[in-house]
Amino acid sequence: MDFGNMLGDSFAYAKDAVVGKWKEWLLLIIATILLTIPLMGYTLKVLRGEKPAPEVTGWGTLFVDGIKYIIVAIIWALPCIIILALTLGGAIFAAAGGNVENILALIGGMILGLLVFLVVAVITSLLATIGIVRFARTGSMGEAFNFSAILATIGKIGWGTYILAMIVLVIAQFVIALVLSIFGLIPLLGIVIEIIFLAPISIFEARYICQLYDAAGTA
Repeated sequence: MDFGNMLGDSFAYAKDAVVGKWKEWLLLIIATILLTIPLMGYTLKVLRGEKPAPEVTGWGTLFVDGIKYIIVAIIWALPCIIILALTLGGAIFAAAGGNVENILALIGGMILGLLVFLVVAVITSLLATIGIVRFARTGSMGEAFNFSAILATIGKIGWGTYILAMIVLVIAQFVIALVLSIFGLIPLLGIVIEIIFLAPISIFEARYICQLYDAAGTA
């Protein structure tokens, strides 16, 4: 799998979606301002494999799909939320005693809880990524949790290739965030820049994931 070509294609796709199409970019900025709900609905279009980048139309559908996207994401995040809540709850309970043993238990419990949280977060993010694409392709929220189909898709891509591809995406996201953080040093400008560029960045990420999913040859 050529990650360089995937990144290049994703960048060109996002660029073509907004550069020279100022009306579309303005609409995507509005979609971002509206709690990103219609923007999330738009990224589902990208995940469906629409090429070139689709126009920003059908706002009612974008809102509904965006809300569905959020619900799917929250359900996938539930294991992490529960683990974090139990970790913090246990820490508060241990700290309430105020003695050395409780403090040691607090530290040990926090470390263990955070390690479990990180492991579960990585696993769920890997599964959820494919699940969300399945939701985009089928229109069924249930398909976002079709574990057998999700695992089969990842198996076709290859677990090693899939994990490496996601690491490449994380590195690309880090570089983008690092560049944009420079503007964050200027009061208010950082917020404005984030609002302006969140849409093309989201399109870039969705297109990359779309290509990764298609590498499995799955509809």
